[in-house]
Amino acid sequence: MLIADTIRSAISAHRDTIAQLDALVPEIERLAKMMMETLERGGKILWMGNGGSAADSQHMAAEFVGRYVKERRGLPSIALTTDTSILTSVGNDYGYDYVFARQIEALCTEKDLVVGISTSGNSPNVLRAIEAAKAIGATTVGWTGEGKGKLGELCDMTLAAPSKVTARIQEAHILIGHILCELVDDANTPD
Repeated sequence: MLIADTIRSAISAHRDTIAQLDALVPEIERLAKMMMETLERGGKILWMGNGGSAADSQHMAAEFVGRYVKERRGLPSIALTTDTSILTSVGNDYGYDYVFARQIEALCTEKDLVVGISTSGNSPNVLRAIEAAKAIGATTVGWTGEGKGKLGELCDMTLAAPSKVTARIQEAHILIGHILCELVDDANTPD
């Protein structure tokens, strides 16, 4: 296959996946409202994932704490993927499956919204953290790919990107995230 064919194939697959997000508009709107309600009641949004999903978690938390487009107050949001001392100490002392759950135990309250990102929906450390968040009474949301995995059964709400290909799932997740940022920005920007 020629390099140009590979490029065109990736662009076509991306376009097809993104076009299918139209079916998720009601769920994206519902999640935006859940995020707005969380922030209005004094809660925060906590994010977690592994690999590219860890990067997406950090990206989303940064957009909320900093700003997306509009000037507004910083919004409370934390990526549980960033503190190497916590990650390595918990990983060493308890095991990698507990790196997020332990942080949920320490940082999460019933006012919070917890987003677990896993393209397969089966990442053990994300599942344990969602279980811990549910035990606390927080609202739980999963971002997955097609099929949803165990995360889809566990969370209060799940957004499943319409693909089985990790790259396409992650591309859809970041678009969904940016849409959510825009909606939350609009709700938190003074007139």
